[in-house]
Amino acid sequence: MNVLIVFAHPDPRSLNASLRDVCVDELRSLGHAVEISDLYAMNFKPVVDRDDFPLLQTDERLKVALASKAGYASDTLTGDVRAEIEKLMRADALILHFPLWWYSMPAILKGWVDRVFACGFAYGVGEHSDAKWGNRFGEGSLAGKRGMVITTTGGWIEHYSPRGINGPMDDILFPINHNILFYPGAAVLKPFVVHRADRLQIDDFQAIETALRTRMRGLFTDAPIPYRQQNGGEYAIPGCELHPGLEAPGTSGFSLHVNEAAVRAVR
Repeated sequence: MNVLIVFAHPDPRSLNASLRDVCVDELRSLGHAVEISDLYAMNFKPVVDRDDFPLLQTDERLKVALASKAGYASDTLTGDVRAEIEKLMRADALILHFPLWWYSMPAILKGWVDRVFACGFAYGVGEHSDAKWGNRFGEGSLAGKRGMVITTTGGWIEHYSPRGINGPMDDILFPINHNILFYPGAAVLKPFVVHRADRLQIDDFQAIETALRTRMRGLFTDAPIPYRQQNGGEYAIPGCELHPGLEAPGTSGFSLHVNEAAVRAVR
């Protein structure tokens, strides 16, 4: 299998870099091919602007979705973006690996998503009608592939618990897991999160390394998060609201979009 790791940390001596190396070593030992997009090392351009769309006329207003769709359809997106799309298409699994900064991914990784997840490739795909609202949330260009987040945070695990002050980690990562990885169809695995990252000792790292190697061994076999498919009959189309009565009593917010019955079945 082919695995793409999109890595976003500025220091090659960081904990994140050490964890990345563990992933690469384990995956390659299992016979997988691994590609790495090290965004800081690549000096990847993180902002969308007119330079991304060579077909755009000088006096033409930049409408990003339309320009992106035209560029993707005509294969005229910039070379760096086309190269990343080609890596995605080769990959059987995509790992987004980053430190959690201000409860989200670093700007350079968000910029990678903004530019590489082009219209016509990752969104704006498929039929939009009263019967179906695009190939998304369980369908799309990444269908059949696996997606996973690996991240580190200085906060304690209790800080990210259901009653923790930071909010549940599943909620914090929902915009990435559900709205970036699942949106174009990837089957998304539970994230691998390292807490209290700035306070780790050698013995702590050894335990984390063991756990991470285990997760890499299950990259293609572990059960994904059972997100509900948009076009699977559980949502009203075209409004895309979940039909009432499908959730467990008291469920609200992001949890509505996880099939808890499937979670219990896996357990």
